[in-house]
Amino acid sequence: MQSLGREQGEYKMENKNRPEKVFSTGAVKVTVWKNDAVSKDGGKTEFRTVNIQRRYADKNGEWKSTSTLRVNDLPKASLALNKAFEYLVMKGQDTNFIEEIVV
Repeated sequence: MQSLGREQGEYKMENKNRPEKVFSTGAVKVTVWKNDAVSKDGGKTEFRTVNIQRRYADKNGEWKSTSTLRVNDLPKASLALNKAFEYLVMKGQDTNFIEEIVV
């Protein structure tokens, strides 16, 4: 569980360490995380964050993760990020963006 100091007017967040959705293309993986929070006024809220990683094997054959992408990873990252974006918009995460598309 991750928490931020409420006495300083920040959010208190709980992290259950389980992704909501994962989009993977080859070695590139985009993960959508759902975050529950309590605002300054005590109301419950939720928001989502997105993480991108590339998996690779080091010289010893051990699997590692990095957020650094190579040129050849960019098309895969673009595809996975677009799928994550589509998923979030369809869930209604960004209602302002949905209204912009409809108009």
